[in-house]
Amino acid sequence: MTSSSATVAVASDGTRRSRAKVYKPPKEFPEIEGVSVFLAGSIEQNKAEQWQDALTKHLEDLDITILNPRRDHWDPKWEQRKRNPEFAFQVEWELKGQRRADIIAMYFDPNTQSPITLLELGLFASTRKVIVCCPDPFWRKGNVEIVCDDYGITLIETRDEFFKHIYEKLKELEASKGVDRLSPG
Repeated sequence: MTSSSATVAVASDGTRRSRAKVYKPPKEFPEIEGVSVFLAGSIEQNKAEQWQDALTKHLEDLDITILNPRRDHWDPKWEQRKRNPEFAFQVEWELKGQRRADIIAMYFDPNTQSPITLLELGLFASTRKVIVCCPDPFWRKGNVEIVCDDYGITLIETRDEFFKHIYEKLKELEASKGVDRLSPG
C-alpha cells in the first residue's frame, strides 16, 4: 500500500484489518451509510490489469464502502442478453452502484477497448461525481479527453496519481459527512 497519513485498524493479534467494506456481485449491497466509491472501468478478461484490487488495497484504511463490479467467478460463456438472469443482474448491480456511489472512479486500461466503460462515462458524466484515469495510449483517449473537458470531469494521466486523487477525495468526503452527521437537525 502506498503511504498515507491515515491508520489501518490492527487486531489484537497484530494483523491489519481493513476499515473499508467491499461489495462485489453477486452479493447485494445494503443501503450505503457514509462515503462510497464505485470502481468503474476496464475489466476485459485476460486483457485488463486487476486495478480494482490494487485500488481497494490503497483505500483499505478509510471507513468507506467500495463497490467493485469485478466478480471473482465470471463465466465468459454467459449469454450477454437481458434474458440471461446472471448477466442482467450484473448490469443492474453496476448501474445501481454507480447511481448510489458518492464517487465513480473510472479507469481506462490502455491495453483494452473498454466499450462498456465508454458507455458508462457517457451515462454518468453529468453527475459531477466521476473521476477518470485514461493513460496513453488508450485507443479513444481523445474522446475521453473531450467529454471530460466538456463536463468538467477530473482527468488523470497515471494510475498512481489516480489512486492518490481518489484517496484524497474520499478522505475529504469522509470528513465532511462526519461533520454532517454531527450537525444538529
